[in-house]
Amino acid sequence: MNTDMTLQQIVEGIPKSLLNASDRDLEGFQKILEETIKLREGHRNLQKMIKNFSTSAIQRS
Repeated sequence: MNTDMTLQQIVEGIPKSLLNASDRDLEGFQKILEETIKLREGHRNLQKMIKNFSTSAIQRS
């Protein structure tokens, strides 16, 4: 299955509100995305820590 998207498909998927956004709006949106990525990475790290802790606690029992 080919998952490559054409440029037209990418552009058609962009909401008009985003295309018409000001530089300030885009900067704000970019900050939100960056923080969302940090939060997601933090959540993954927390899950790994909990899993490792649980595993080590079970082994100590």
